[in-house]
Amino acid sequence: MSPRGVATPDVRERLFAAAERVVERDGPGALTSRSVTAEAGCAKGLLHAHFAGFDEFVAELCLDRFARTAAKAQALSDLAGQGTVARNLDAVVLALFDSGGPALSGLALSRTTAAQRIRTALEGGAPGFTAIQEAITGYLEDEQKLGRVAETIDPDTVALAVVGTAHHLLMTSWPGTPDPRPAMTRLVAALVES
Repeated sequence: MSPRGVATPDVRERLFAAAERVVERDGPGALTSRSVTAEAGCAKGLLHAHFAGFDEFVAELCLDRFARTAAKAQALSDLAGQGTVARNLDAVVLALFDSGGPALSGLALSRTTAAQRIRTALEGGAPGFTAIQEAITGYLEDEQKLGRVAETIDPDTVALAVVGTAHHLLMTSWPGTPDPRPAMTRLVAALVES
């Protein structure tokens, strides 16, 4: 436990990582401000000192993870011509399912205030599924120019199918259900190898 009055480095990430561990281990119903701070090994009031409330914390956690995946997707263009197209796409899309992604998505949707905050942030330009979709489209266009993706494939449609399926699987998966990643991998392969 961190002593009172001592600065805690990387507070946001420490709390976010703790929340992910709680959700992965105990499910979204176990996620409370106390469970997060206990898992993080810090003072109980730390979460509320950095976030206006638990709903803001949940929203910020989801937005942070969306932003990370969007940044990974934007880096896809640097991979054009390297590795395999399916493997490059998998690395981005499967990141959505890491660290309790399905459970966190369900948690955010079950908390009306958090869901509204996420929606408002996304409408305001925060990176989310749209940014990921645009990055995948651009990457597939780059790979088409290199001849690694068939000309008959429509990059916009493939990107929409990949992101839409990821979204569906995030919303319909929770701890105890089959791992959604193999289905996602099969879809990506089928779409880019057609």
